[in-house]
Amino acid sequence: MTISLHDGRPAGRHAAVPAGSLFRRVYAPRACDALAFSMSTYAMPLLVLATTGSSSLTGLAFALEWIPRVAAFGLAGGLVDRSGAAIVCFLASLARAVLVAAAAVVLVMLPRGTAETVAVMALAAVTGTLTQFSFIANEAVGAVVSRRVEGRSHKVQSVLIGIDQTATLVGPALGGVLLLTGPTRMLACLSLLSFLSAGLALQTPPTPLRAAQQGGQPQSGGLREGWEMLRSLPVLSRLVAGLACSNLALGLLQSGSPVIVVEGFGRSPAAVGTLWSAAAASTLLAITCCRFALNRLGLWGVGVISSTVAAAACLALPYAPSYTAYTVLVALFMAGDGGLTVVLRTVRSLVIPPAAFGTTLSLTILLLLLPFPLAGVVVALTPAPYLTGAIAGCAALQALALVVTFVRLRNAPVLRGTADPRPAA
Repeated sequence: MTISLHDGRPAGRHAAVPAGSLFRRVYAPRACDALAFSMSTYAMPLLVLATTGSSSLTGLAFALEWIPRVAAFGLAGGLVDRSGAAIVCFLASLARAVLVAAAAVVLVMLPRGTAETVAVMALAAVTGTLTQFSFIANEAVGAVVSRRVEGRSHKVQSVLIGIDQTATLVGPALGGVLLLTGPTRMLACLSLLSFLSAGLALQTPPTPLRAAQQGGQPQSGGLREGWEMLRSLPVLSRLVAGLACSNLALGLLQSGSPVIVVEGFGRSPAAVGTLWSAAAASTLLAITCCRFALNRLGLWGVGVISSTVAAAACLALPYAPSYTAYTVLVALFMAGDGGLTVVLRTVRSLVIPPAAFGTTLSLTILLLLLPFPLAGVVVALTPAPYLTGAIAGCAALQALALVVTFVRLRNAPVLRGTADPRPAA
């Protein structure tokens, strides 16, 4: 079975992906930015915990890191659609590199106390915002390439997710180890990665520009147009709704794990990095299995299996008796989440028109990430001994949402097909 796609017709030099190695022009820039993204996401809460020693401030920092990210999506998607992914990724990565380098110097000069805490919290918010601009740009490049290379869309998406998870494997461990030597070295490494990401961004393939449509007249963009497009794609909207509930549990684990591991299990901050590195390794294994399973089971089958694994692991997490058991369950949760991510990205690349990809992608990611600042607020307001109870409540919500989602999507053609991106004859 072949799935018919929506496909825009960008004009001029944006009509096709130019010649060049996928590794050099797509995978290498994605890998560098993904590693910077991973360090920004997982190491910043550790940095706050190390500098303040407060679990409440750690949760608040996580919320402050994600709230600007959420707010940036409408602007980021419109910029990608109008200016192209390469320039957006370049400017965002360059700005992040400069700001992180400046923060490394400032933290050396500031005394421990309120000023240092404010500086770290502000840095988390700014880096989170800039990281989302580069993320949207790289997602747009990946979607364009996956639809225009020979082969199936899910293969390219699996490679891209594999790159992201490899970065998640390396980033937390690298950030945790560097943090043991002091915040300056960790921030210096993040700044160097950001400079490298900015340089590599300039060689990525061009993406369809909105200005090239309708006789060169620019079209309106923003979240309103993304919302209208998402409403016209019921399969994608239902999938996004289910995964948004799942992400509340994921956000609670990401923001609460530093507190649970350090204060609950008595481990060092480096153990938090080890936890997420093990989770990323299990996700990589799951993604590799998905590449073969999709040909036999289809997107719906892989989604059902992945959601079952993720929900079962999350329901068991509050009862983990040790750090080892907690790590294993988080790894299983992330393996299931990795399978769900393959399903989501494949469906997203298949059904969203290329010329409206930036705005629609921005809205879908906005809806998927809204639970993360909420999770940070929950951790900030919940005393450490009661965090496991909050995780149990979110786990029940996640399980219910995923069951409803895949029952409603059981007859959707796009999930039952082979996910071949070539249009039907």
